[in-house]
Amino acid sequence: MKRSIMIVGVGGQGTLLSSRILGNIALKLGFDVKVSEVHGMSQRGGSVVTYVKYGDNVYSPIVEEGEADYILAFELLEAYRALPFLKTTGTMIVNEQEIDPMPVITGALEYPKDILSKLKNKINVISLDALSLAKEAGNSKCANVVLIGVFAKISGIDKDKWIEVIKETVKEKFIDVNLKAFELGYNL
Repeated sequence: MKRSIMIVGVGGQGTLLSSRILGNIALKLGFDVKVSEVHGMSQRGGSVVTYVKYGDNVYSPIVEEGEADYILAFELLEAYRALPFLKTTGTMIVNEQEIDPMPVITGALEYPKDILSKLKNKINVISLDALSLAKEAGNSKCANVVLIGVFAKISGIDKDKWIEVIKETVKEKFIDVNLKAFELGYNL
């Protein structure tokens, strides 16, 4: 079995932590794992992409077009940009949040309309307001772990293993809030 996961978002949304959690769960299950570095303008609010691939033998962390089994999208426009990378049988988990990119902020372009409905017409999509759930958990910065919870539910991997990995991966002072966020996503 091989799995390719693409994580897309905007700088500051926690794509790197998410890739660490996904990579660590695969390692715990005994798979060969490759996790990419962050690609993009992570420090400036720009587009960020990370990749996690795991299986019996993985030679490259890069996910090519049409190769992703799953895409975790932390922002709508980034979800739409990542669409070509998803397999036709893949699933995209999408946070419904909109974050204006610089051309929209400056007034040069408008934020595209109806992205979610366009995605749902083309692929298998699980969409949610992860930001509201993260706030409910106690910290808006945990939206990434809400999405991890949704992914965990459909992954077929034992929930207790996910909880163990989150405890091992997240800084100690943020464990409780991240576990609450995970539970909210998992139980969605």
